[in-house]
Amino acid sequence: MGSETEYGIHAPQAPTANATVLSARVIDAYARLTSARQSGAGSAAGSESGAGSRRTAAGWDYSDEEPLHDARGWSLPRAHAHPSQLTDVAPVLDATAVALAHGRAELDYSDVESGEQPLMNMVLGNGARFYVDHAHPEYSSPEVTNPRDAVIWDAAGDLVALDAIRALDAEDGSGPVNLYKNNTDNKAVSYGSHENYLMPRAVPFSSIAEGLIPFFLSRQVLCGAGRLGMGQDGRGSGYQISQRADFFEAEVGLETTIRRPIVNTRDEPHATADKYRRLHVIIGDANLSEYANYLKFGTTSLVLGLIEAGRVPRLQVFEPVAALQEISHDTTLTHQVRLIDGRRMTAVELQWLYYEAARAFAEESGAGHPTQGDGQTHAVLTAWEETLGWLEQGDERAAQRVEWLAKLRLLEGYRERGGLAWDDARLGLIDLQWSDIRPEKGLYHRLVRHGRMAKLVDDAEIAAAATAPPADTRAFFRGMCLSRFPRAVTGASWDSVIFRLPGQSRATRIPTREPLRGTRELTGALFDDHQDAGEFLRALLREP
Repeated sequence: MGSETEYGIHAPQAPTANATVLSARVIDAYARLTSARQSGAGSAAGSESGAGSRRTAAGWDYSDEEPLHDARGWSLPRAHAHPSQLTDVAPVLDATAVALAHGRAELDYSDVESGEQPLMNMVLGNGARFYVDHAHPEYSSPEVTNPRDAVIWDAAGDLVALDAIRALDAEDGSGPVNLYKNNTDNKAVSYGSHENYLMPRAVPFSSIAEGLIPFFLSRQVLCGAGRLGMGQDGRGSGYQISQRADFFEAEVGLETTIRRPIVNTRDEPHATADKYRRLHVIIGDANLSEYANYLKFGTTSLVLGLIEAGRVPRLQVFEPVAALQEISHDTTLTHQVRLIDGRRMTAVELQWLYYEAARAFAEESGAGHPTQGDGQTHAVLTAWEETLGWLEQGDERAAQRVEWLAKLRLLEGYRERGGLAWDDARLGLIDLQWSDIRPEKGLYHRLVRHGRMAKLVDDAEIAAAATAPPADTRAFFRGMCLSRFPRAVTGASWDSVIFRLPGQSRATRIPTREPLRGTRELTGALFDDHQDAGEFLRALLREP
């Protein structure tokens, strides 16, 4: 599994600045910072990491991208695709973006010394991808095998983004560029926070969609990030559970930026295609709360296990898109959605049905045993049960885990002290400031420091994950190649690493289609034994 986070971007001293240009500068600043760090590390270690002061960064290998393949069994003709769907080509700063840039500082975007254009794409030493997605910097985490690691490497992306804007501010001098881990600018624009789950290809997609829709409608009570404003443009007065709910218009579909569906059908496995499918989930909110993120990944994984086993509760919600938004608009958690069979249930009651099915299945399989299970299921089930119970009982401990509730409590405090209406601009500022990734500015981080948000993982683990890949997936191989041989690796993707050695006219592409190969256990010794890229590659390919 893994996450994708698009950050909201704003330059306070250039409020009309072009977001694509700003995003490119953020990525470019991180490339320079990474090169400088590698240069220092290389000088100390004597490896080829000491490549010099100019930036070095592997590009993205687009050769296996298939964004128009639909899991329902067809492909969208390229001529019919929305431009935002064409993610199989490298993003570029076109003439329009440059012309719309605000101020000379943005127009001077080239590296004066080298004449290079800013980077739009990076593959990181922790196995992640950091790039410009439309008009936002996006961090796509490396593949991990469990929800706790998903939280760690997702939060590591916030540190990557933080380092990038601080580096840009230090080297640029034209004023800070701020990033926000949220999902809307409240001006009718929404940007995504996606999840990805590897599944067996053998599971029919129709079963996946049927099993997930009621779950996705209701899981927002656990992992919604909270939003001030109603409707896509946020003009409606009030507070709702989800940042994304009002932007969804369909039950099932291929699009991600228009006609957003509850279940996305993009069939781009980034793995052995006849063996796996990648479930691309676009309906989640970007979470700063570690527990909300943990419940998002953990409960979804358990429900996918139920679907694979044919044990998911049989539920059909009447008019799911409307139900999604009704649940989001009800912070009392009392709204009942109508089921096709005539029952009416709250979102919490729907979640209890999924929880009970997951618990029963885990007990039967043994995966949920506290000491002899898989080491993850018991913890997820415990957190799921506790949090649902606390929400149902109105227990204030829920606000330490559930992000939308924590933000609501904060806003209610300001409202009571200042006698503010929900449409007061000062509350809008608080909503935005909640998601500022700078620890000294972000209100979420302030609550953490005051012990009002529960922590799941140690900060040191997150800091380490900003530069180190997970050990138990192919991300280890990708990340180590980038860290150890930055001058020799010219490109990479989820399922490839491309080497071009000095003196060789042809590149060597190493396929990595099996997500559970390339682990530290399988490849760690190769990295330990070979400091030179050529020697490493020959050993990897078993050449004499």
